[in-house]
Amino acid sequence: MADEARLTKPWLIAVWPGMGHVALSAGYYLMAKLNMHLFAEFEPQGLFDVEHVEVKDGLIRAGRLPRSRFFVWNDPRGRHDLVVFIGEAQPPLGKYAFCRQLIEFAQGLGVERIFTFAAMATEMHPTSGSRVFGAATDEQTLAELRRLGLEILDDGHIGGLNGVLLGAAVEAGLRGACLLGEMPRIFAQLPFPKASLAVLDAFTTIAGIEIDTAELSQQARDMEQQLGDLLAQMQRALEPQMADEDEAAGHEPATEGGLSPEDERRIERLFEQARQDRVHAYELKRELDRLGVYRAYEDRFLDLFKRAE
Repeated sequence: MADEARLTKPWLIAVWPGMGHVALSAGYYLMAKLNMHLFAEFEPQGLFDVEHVEVKDGLIRAGRLPRSRFFVWNDPRGRHDLVVFIGEAQPPLGKYAFCRQLIEFAQGLGVERIFTFAAMATEMHPTSGSRVFGAATDEQTLAELRRLGLEILDDGHIGGLNGVLLGAAVEAGLRGACLLGEMPRIFAQLPFPKASLAVLDAFTTIAGIEIDTAELSQQARDMEQQLGDLLAQMQRALEPQMADEDEAAGHEPATEGGLSPEDERRIERLFEQARQDRVHAYELKRELDRLGVYRAYEDRFLDLFKRAE
């Protein structure tokens, strides 16, 4: 790694796959627009296994471990170079050990600050603006996030390596932050480029750099239009059904849990429809909210969005 000695006060940005492709899309976009080049491959020992093999034209190919690679950009102004770490997968076990190895590698490069990108799923409408939430490893960075007007994540947790890496950074005494782009919970498994764009806007402001975001902005507008149209169609289809069933529900006594037998039957029918086609999940969510029982069904509802093994 001959380039290692030439890095100037580098910052590390680490991304992995996750909800809405928010982090990964932002990382790849930053890498592409800054014309970064492959710098190194990170090969943690014993933390990954082969999860699947690929088939092409009927022939099975040998499996390979997920790759973890570094890409670098040298700041022409000599302020701080950027190193983007893109992981194809998160290790199923040994996450903290993985992060400690990554921190040690970063320290060897002279990294001064670490950023991770992630998604924040909320009840936002897909046509609303995406907020950026932030959490920091130190008071100085936290104050910086506040000055930018970001939503501070006062309580809660950050799942996966997006958070664990920063926990390891705290242990190592490194400054850092997680920037989380807001996206609609109901579409958590679909790409949501608007959140990636919001995260990049925040990061480039912190870093004092400029990138061309026109392409990502167009993707965000296109997806916003598609999801907005989809929700509008479902709402129009749902309104007369809900009106009819509101009248019918009044003829049956409520159960002990506050739901009438008709309500319970409708909820189960909607769960089955949503399992068959996730487009019905929004209709299900609206009904649970209307009845005021979403919290009671939340785990079952979110299970609909788990990826099949």
